[in-house]
Amino acid sequence: MTMTKMTLKTEGDTHVVVTRRFAASPEAVYRAHTEPSTIQKWLLGPEGWTMPVCLCDPRKGGKIRYEWTDGQGNGFYLTGEFLTLEPYRRIVHVERMHLPDPTPDNHVETIFEPEGSGTLMTMRMTLPDAGSRKTMLATGMEGGMEASYVRLETLI
Repeated sequence: MTMTKMTLKTEGDTHVVVTRRFAASPEAVYRAHTEPSTIQKWLLGPEGWTMPVCLCDPRKGGKIRYEWTDGQGNGFYLTGEFLTLEPYRRIVHVERMHLPDPTPDNHVETIFEPEGSGTLMTMRMTLPDAGSRKTMLATGMEGGMEASYVRLETLI
């Protein structure tokens, strides 16, 4: 199965849809999104960043807190909560970035579908308004996400 690069597209005024294929089972890709020790190895964005703090309690109402640093005094963090988890199939959570002020809530649904010998992951983000989405996309998140997914591919 050949891997495809991540695709990111917008829908309507408030949605961002990211898709990525992985040469691994839905179980493995799901676990990589819910196990703190694994998340810390791949969800890093551009080269040179690390995640010294990774709190992830994958259950309904469980809290999320990820903290990133570039080792040169720059950093930011994300907080959130899990709303729904269907093991190996679907995760719904809400998150906000702190840059340092918190961004509006981003509702995220991630679906893991078997595709051949691999997985098609579809992540649908819903922001409260078009301005919030524009601001999020302007942070350069797309390049950081793709770098993170390339790292994830090598881990699973």
